Amino acid sequence: MQKILSKMRKAIEEYNMIEEGDKIAICLSGGKDSITMLQAFKNLQRFYPKKFEIIAISINPGFEFFNTNLLKEICSNINVPLFIEDTHIKEIVFDIRKEKNPCSLCANLRRGIINSVAIRENCNKIALGHNQDDVLETFLLNLLYNGNIKTFAPISFMDRSKITLIRPLIYTPEKDIKRYIKKNNIQVMEKTCPMDGISKREDMKNQIFTWQKNIPMIRENLFGAIQRNLDDWKRN
Repeated sequence: MQKILSKMRKAIEEYNMIEEGDKIAICLSGGKDSITMLQAFKNLQRFYPKKFEIIAISINPGFEFFNTNLLKEICSNINVPLFIEDTHIKEIVFDIRKEKNPCSLCANLRRGIINSVAIRENCNKIALGHNQDDVLETFLLNLLYNGNIKTFAPISFMDRSKITLIRPLIYTPEKDIKRYIKKNNIQVMEKTCPMDGISKREDMKNQIFTWQKNIPMIRENLFGAIQRNLDDWKRN
C-alpha cells in the first residue's frame, strides 16, 4: 500500500485534488482499481493534513455477475458508507438498443447516475479509478481513432453539477495495483463489464505490450509526452 499511496499522494498534491472539508464520492465498480483506490483513500484519510470525508458509490448495471455482497463486505470492513444504485443500464444498452459499441453510452449513463448520487449525498468531488495504463490507452485511442492528442484530465470541474472529478491513480501503473491485490489476497470482481477483454481499449493495451518488446522505454516515453501536456494544462 505504501507504494500506491506514494504515487497517489503525488498526483493529489501536484494537481491539488483534495481541499480541506471535501466530501469525496469514490466510484466503486468492484474491480481492482476502484477497490485499491478506496482502500488507499481510507489510509490517506488517517494522516493527510487536509481533513476530508469519503463515501463509496457503486452502480449496479444489472449484469448477472455484479456482486453486491462483495462491495458491502469491502466497505463494511473499512467503515466506509456505501450507496449502491440499481439501474437498467444492461437492459437499455445491450437488450433494447443492442449497441455494437456500447462503451460510450454505458459510460454516459453511469456518469449521470453517479453525479446524481454524489449531489444527493452532498459530495463536492468524485474520484475515478483510472490508472496510468488507462491514461496511455486513452491517449492512443484518441490519437488513432479521433485524430486528437488528449487523454484524461487529472482534475476537471463540471459546471452543470458543480462537482469536481479527480483521478488520483494517474501516476500508478496497473502492474502495481495487480501486485497489491495479489499480495494482500483481496477478492475483486473478475469481470465488471461484458466488454472486458474485447474492447478497443484492450487492443491498445496489447499494442503497447507489443511495442514494448522492441522499444523498452515506450511506456515512459508516452507518459512523459502526456505529462508535459498535463503540465501545460496545470499552468493554464
